[in-house]
Amino acid sequence: TRTKLICFIVVNEFCERFSYYGMKAVLTLYFVSYLGWDPDLSTAVYHAFSGLCYFTPILGALIADSWLGKFKTIIYLSVVYVIGHVVKSVGAIPTVGNKEMHIALSMLGLILIAFGTGGIKPCVAAFGGDQFDEENVSERQKFFSIFYMSINAGSLLSTVITPILRGDVQCFGGDCYALAFGVPAALMVVALVVFIAGCGLYKRNPPQGNILLEVCRCIGFAIKNRWKSSKYDPKRKHWLDWAEEKYSKRLIQEIKMVLRVLVLYIPLPMFWALFDQQGSRWTLQARRMNLSFVRVCLHKVKMLNALLILVFVPIFDLLIYPLVGLCRINITPLRKMVTGMIFAALAFGAATLVEVQVVKTVVEPAPAGNCLLQVFNLADGDISVKTPGNNLFPEPIGYLQDPPKYETLPLEGSSKEVKIQVTFKGSTSECTQMFIEETAYSLFFYSTTAGIECVLVIKSDHESVLFNFNRFFNTQPEAINLTVGQESFHVPGDYSVSPNQTVPRSEYPDVSCISQSEECSDLNLGLLDFGASYTVILTNESDTIVPHKMEDVQANNVHIAWQIPQYVLLTAGEVMFSITGLEFSYSQAPANMKSVLQAGWLLTVAFGNVIVLIVAEGAGLEQWKEFALFAGLLLGVSIIFSFMAYFYTYVDPDQLDKIYQKDSGKEEDDKKQKTDDIQMNNKGKETRM
Repeated sequence: TRTKLICFIVVNEFCERFSYYGMKAVLTLYFVSYLGWDPDLSTAVYHAFSGLCYFTPILGALIADSWLGKFKTIIYLSVVYVIGHVVKSVGAIPTVGNKEMHIALSMLGLILIAFGTGGIKPCVAAFGGDQFDEENVSERQKFFSIFYMSINAGSLLSTVITPILRGDVQCFGGDCYALAFGVPAALMVVALVVFIAGCGLYKRNPPQGNILLEVCRCIGFAIKNRWKSSKYDPKRKHWLDWAEEKYSKRLIQEIKMVLRVLVLYIPLPMFWALFDQQGSRWTLQARRMNLSFVRVCLHKVKMLNALLILVFVPIFDLLIYPLVGLCRINITPLRKMVTGMIFAALAFGAATLVEVQVVKTVVEPAPAGNCLLQVFNLADGDISVKTPGNNLFPEPIGYLQDPPKYETLPLEGSSKEVKIQVTFKGSTSECTQMFIEETAYSLFFYSTTAGIECVLVIKSDHESVLFNFNRFFNTQPEAINLTVGQESFHVPGDYSVSPNQTVPRSEYPDVSCISQSEECSDLNLGLLDFGASYTVILTNESDTIVPHKMEDVQANNVHIAWQIPQYVLLTAGEVMFSITGLEFSYSQAPANMKSVLQAGWLLTVAFGNVIVLIVAEGAGLEQWKEFALFAGLLLGVSIIFSFMAYFYTYVDPDQLDKIYQKDSGKEEDDKKQKTDDIQMNNKGKETRM
């Protein structure tokens, strides 16, 4: 019976974790690619959601311990959880309403999910532990081992499967976010059904009051008494001693022990501020990197953390810690945590170095009052181009020369009509065009019998992604139809350009070409690389259509493998910081105060996400500078934490139990002695009478 019971709870946890991490695996890309948000807003909302998921466990614990009990709390909040997933999935269907509707449904769904996952987070593991009596300690330990393995398994599988559903399955004419969110929703339904299926087997403990509320009341009463005290009142050794009039000395002493640990928690949010950026800033960094040579989706890099955790935990426990111990180095829990913080800072140092290289291929948007301009020369000879003010093109531009970069053209306002002079074979003419700020343009010059003509083309918004942007410029009088891979391009004639379209990274040696009058054999476009933007100019050479490929935006030339060191460093830091921190917290807390410390630990994660939210929205730094800032902040915090750890004195909560057991025994002996004395006195009186 107990084996079946364990299966119900473990399967429930596996499905719930798959649901949560699977949804988060594609959340940042959903914000950027589907909702069209900029990276800073996407990062802020992602971390606001993550923070809310770690604030709500306190609410779930209060509901379970003070009102509904763990079983009903899990059931009711799981229903909220499922509704949130369904709403989120519907919001990802393009045919449902407009963009404002998608945003509203997405935000409502995320809020419901945060209350659902956060509310059941403190209940499921504790409910599983409640199924075992005190004499079944070994069985309870096995349950928790299997329980936490199910968490890692759900996390690992979801970060692999959900991104595949998004990218490899096409629906509604694009990436299938509706399916990527719908499958986690289905898994949450399975989790709820499985948990309910075992309801007849569970041992349900009634709500017994919440120790967290009791702690808060005791602290509040102490502060209130201390505030009302006068100078004539006797002094107390500790401010919490002012609560002795209402609360037991044992409870006060336990709260003192907990507060000493909670003070150590104050610097810890900074670690989580860095750690949780795996799903936001690091994902956005990966989008601008090269995934060639290996068939890997960018989200699969994120599963490195889950994989490395499974590898590093036994390595650290069985190899690294014993080897360090042989060197006669006392590796206390707090020292491990400090080392973990340093490793996380080094991970962001590595991310900074990678980002510096990545941004070299990125075309930064034009600032307000300016636009971007590049020039293509299709005239049969060199041309000289002169712009008003500071000339952007001092050197002659050769025939079919690939522009080296976009130049910034000042407009001194939101828009401006600009006269550009062009000289060809000693003859100078003017090209007058209207330019709008914060826009990128391509200006094509070509020669006719009447002289030099120009065509201005707006560059479509393009951000380096897994694919590339391609457009074709047709110099021939008739339209040309091309097929690149699975994509069809219609290129109008007479110096016109096709719309931008994306194709997967690949070699394209045989591009199908169809023209009505001219010979148009298969075209060789060569490699169309990750994240690049190409303009292919189609010219007539010897009565044959010939492509000339120009690279408007460079390909992502920094390989995704360069992210591996930062994941290795961060995961090593997580093993030393997170796992050790939980063990330390539990070892330093009395038995009935462990839930208080669990709430405090979860709050450090929540506040860490708040830090990222503030920096992402408020700092306005370049990405590499932001990474460097976080690395420096965590190094500074690790130094502060080192000093706090140095002055911390480890305690044994079991000693507290022994002391109060002795005190309670002594009080019982005193009471018994007084009773015996009274009885003896009464007997003496009876004898004299």
